Amino acid sequence: MPMIPKKRVPWREREPEVRRRSFDEVALGYTPEQARAEAMRCLYCQEPVCEQGCPVGVPIRDFVRLIAEGDLPAAARRMREVNRLPAICGRVCPQESQCEAVCSINSGRQEPVAIGRLERFIADWERQNMPSEVTAPAHRQPQKVAIVGAGPAGLTCAYDLALLGYQVTILEALHKVGGVLAYGIPDFRLPKGLIQDLTQELQELGVEVRTSVVVGKTVTIDQIFEDLGYDAIFIGTGAGTPVFLRIPGENLKGIYSANEYLTRINLMRAHLFPQYDTPIRVGKRVAVIGAGDTAMDSVRTSLRVGADEAFIIYRRSEAEMSARVEEYHHALEEGVVFHWLTLPIRFLGNEQGWVRGMECMRMELGEPDASGRRRPVPVPGSEFIMEVDTAVIAIGTNPNTLAISTALGIATNGHGCIVADPETGATSREGVFAGGDIVTGAATVILAMGAGRTAASSIQRYLREKARCRQAAAGA
Repeated sequence: MPMIPKKRVPWREREPEVRRRSFDEVALGYTPEQARAEAMRCLYCQEPVCEQGCPVGVPIRDFVRLIAEGDLPAAARRMREVNRLPAICGRVCPQESQCEAVCSINSGRQEPVAIGRLERFIADWERQNMPSEVTAPAHRQPQKVAIVGAGPAGLTCAYDLALLGYQVTILEALHKVGGVLAYGIPDFRLPKGLIQDLTQELQELGVEVRTSVVVGKTVTIDQIFEDLGYDAIFIGTGAGTPVFLRIPGENLKGIYSANEYLTRINLMRAHLFPQYDTPIRVGKRVAVIGAGDTAMDSVRTSLRVGADEAFIIYRRSEAEMSARVEEYHHALEEGVVFHWLTLPIRFLGNEQGWVRGMECMRMELGEPDASGRRRPVPVPGSEFIMEVDTAVIAIGTNPNTLAISTALGIATNGHGCIVADPETGATSREGVFAGGDIVTGAATVILAMGAGRTAASSIQRYLREKARCRQAAAGA
């Protein structure tokens, strides 16, 4: 057996000094030769444990083997049998904590197979070299299904149901499809053309997409059933309600939630005002509070819209941050300054009501809290002032409950999340299913996709059983 290289094949990236002012994608991906070399590091295990680490069950061993054999069309088709969003997953999924974490060659001395990079490679190769094989099924089911929310969960559920022949309508509150993929993740990580391609595929499958429809305002869940005649509903409205620090001065101008900041720039191109209608403050010293993926997206975006200096402020240490390591390294390379063990306690404003600074305290780590991470404890007398002219709060989000606020019979928990059966996605109301962040709280794209796929299968079973009962009643 040939010796497996210890290190994964490196891939191409734009230079930091070039990319820190550009929204062009940072990672340029593998060449076919690089992809094949990386795929040949795989053991092609008889029992591929990497697939157990994937929430949607991507056939990793099979598509990696086909890349190694040079059969790229077959690799693309094998991937597509399971994953409807491979180009997206290959870019934004935390493979290092899922499939790659359990890779059989992963050890302290050997790096795991670069599964995510290979997934992105084969998806991009397919887009460039293979004509679309998406066609609407010949047999159409009579039942109609409404998908509330066009994020990863809703799009996956819609795709699977459309392939099964159901009449599917997506109802999206924003003016573009994609949910967090469109408003939350910047172009330098996820080019928006990928979402446009997905939208086109859905329409080719016969899915109707209605944007600017706010379920709970424009139309209610009850009306979708009773007035519009839908047979089942999937709710995938995500977790788009921002969490704030609740400290003095947080209502000053120039302070944004990460959701608002990223939405204004990613979706509404606010940094190009007045070419686009939505303005935004482009600060010179921007502080982002938090150290998750959204915080990294926000702070790296601030550089691209004109900040001279950009900071991450985090009350814990580097070891406790939740951001992907790759995004953290990219931020460091681009010049982001990290202030660990630092907690803002109040914002300071000028006479015009704009933020001009924030008072912070140094922290130290104590015993672990409920999250398993060591609890940050204030250091007495450590207060100091940091000058900033823009601040972005990126410490988490809560579920968006507007869609269910006018609906009866849909149970929620103490956090406002919809209670749904994890095995089926079924809620407490008949015919209503849910999945993604509206059920779990803020999580990952791939987990939301897995929930959408689970719900699609459950909806098919539900509609088939309902049809059988009708037939039985008609024949009685």
